[in-house]
Amino acid sequence: MDVTLRPVHDSDLPVFFRQMNDPESQQVAAFVSERTADRDLFDAHWRRLRDSDSIVVRTVLLDGDVVGSASVYGEPDEREVTYWIDRYYWGRGVASAALTALLGLVPERPLHARAAADNAASLRVLAKCGFRVTGDDRGFAYARGKEIDEVVLRLD
Repeated sequence: MDVTLRPVHDSDLPVFFRQMNDPESQQVAAFVSERTADRDLFDAHWRRLRDSDSIVVRTVLLDGDVVGSASVYGEPDEREVTYWIDRYYWGRGVASAALTALLGLVPERPLHARAAADNAASLRVLAKCGFRVTGDDRGFAYARGKEIDEVVLRLD
């Protein structure tokens, strides 16, 4: 299994759009945006991500195929990681490998992360990569249409 990261290409966006609109993936991730379902808003969002000097955004490749994205964003001392892996590849170590690679690209610390409290797989990925739970919170999960518990983590 060869997991690598590269800059996002225009041709990745239709793949990301499909991945991020998978209903089961949205339920698990919980914290998606209403712009995910609107292609024009989605494209504008990705254009802003890619044009920003303060955001590190990468395409995740598995054996050369696009399987997701990973990024770091936010203000200094509040920078946060996020990633999205196609549901077909869950449970294969792809997310852990992608996040490990991303952390190698972004040496600054601390980094933060958040996950739905019931998203055990994502919490395991974050723990494997050295993130430690620092607290909990509640937030509106657009994909579930309600406020849910979330776990707040930090990597020093």
